[in-house]
Order: sequence, then structure tokens, then C-alpha cells
Amino acid sequence: MESVRAVLIDIDGVLTVSWKPLPGAVEALARIRGAGLGVVLVTNTTSRSRASIVRTLSGAGFEVDVEEVLTAPAATAVHLAEHYPGARCTLLNSGDVGADLGDITVVDDGADVVVVGGAGPEFDYAALNRVFGQLQRGARLVAMHRNLYWRTDSGPQLDSGAFLLGLERAARVEAEVTGKPSRAFFEAALSRLGAGADQALMVGDDIESDVLAAQRAGLTGVLVRTGKYRPETHENASGTPDHVVDSFADVPALLGLAQQ
Repeated sequence: MESVRAVLIDIDGVLTVSWKPLPGAVEALARIRGAGLGVVLVTNTTSRSRASIVRTLSGAGFEVDVEEVLTAPAATAVHLAEHYPGARCTLLNSGDVGADLGDITVVDDGADVVVVGGAGPEFDYAALNRVFGQLQRGARLVAMHRNLYWRTDSGPQLDSGAFLLGLERAARVEAEVTGKPSRAFFEAALSRLGAGADQALMVGDDIESDVLAAQRAGLTGVLVRTGKYRPETHENASGTPDHVVDSFADVPALLGLAQQ
């Protein structure tokens, strides 16, 4: 793959599971960097800020800088600033991502925009019913992602996409998605690297949100059989990945990189 100049990499399920590095991932990322390829870590993680992610990955042995991490909350901040400047926002999210959301105005009620992040204990009946009421009164719905679940070392855990579907149906609205699988999210990552879609590889464990969404945006998609990968999901997907490998450790060989 001589034309590849940039590699976009999902974190959870590709480099790590429950923030513990998967076998060979640290070494594979080092080989990709050593070959001079641009790298951006693209994640729908909504429970941590970019700075927190970098600290955790660095502690696990990965070489990464804050500017090389693009999160769904960071993309959401840009979207809100561009499309809803000065809007009052109700935030439904598990985790502290305030540092990446900038100076948005957060309110409990009377919001112009309901912003849905990642699921957790905060997604109880009272909270969901509260934002449902705001959507009925005309608030716009912005979602950081549509993930139905994520993979942990204790198994799959339900994510906000499941609740988002219910809110959309009940309130008869459609969410504006800012993270993966949004085309704008991939374009923002490419812009950071100064690379075209035809020069980039996207590596992910979610066949729909990571791989096929990237392919629709013009990137080459690589599906790894780790994280949330399931054979039945692969078989029933809406398209076919450009490449399928066992793990991120196999990506340097796919790129034709020499063993260091």
C-alpha cells in the first residue's frame, strides 16, 4: 500500500480493551510511526477527555500526543460552535469531558439542544424522560455517536445508541451525529494530517461505524477481529470491508512495512 500516508485508528477494541493494550498493539503502532506515516486516534469514547486518554495510553506504552487524538466530544464542540453558537445545551453523558466541550452553556431544562454522549448510570428513567420532554418542546438532538454497545474485559456493555433510537422514535426527531460514523468526523481527522481519503486507512473493530462508514467517506477500511467484532455481525453487515485482519498487530504487514 504505497499510496497510504495516514492511518486512522480506533482505540477501544483495537489498541486496547478496558484500556489494557491488546497483544502486539504497542509494537505495531511504533512500526507505523517509524515508517513516517501520519497517525490519528479516532474514538467515540465519551467518558474521558483527550488529555486523560493520552495519559492512560502513555502509561500503557503507546507513544501518542493530545493533538493526535480526535474524540466524539471534541467533534461535538466544533459542531455546536458552527451550527448552534450560544445555544443552551442539556448534556446527557457518563463521564467528565468538559475540557473537550469548551465553553458551551449547560442547563438542566429549557435547552435549545439536547446533547447525548456515552451511556452509564446517568441514563435512568428520570433523565431520559427529561430530555424527551425538551425534544417535544422543540430542542434539537445532537448525538456524539450511535454505538449500541462497547467491549470491556467483562463482556459487552450497553451504550447510548440503544437509548438514542428510543428518543428518536418517541420524539419523532433525527439526531445529528458528530462522531463516527459521521463523514465529517473522518474528514476532520484527515484534515489534521493533511491527507486525502484515498491516501488513508481506517482501522476499527466496529464494521458499520468504523470500517464501512470510513469506506463511504473514501478511505480504505480495515476490520480487526478483536473488541466488539462478531462473525455474525460481519456476515450480516451492510457492506464488505476492504481488508480483514486478526488484530492491529497485523496492520504493519498489511501496509508492507518491514519488521523492525
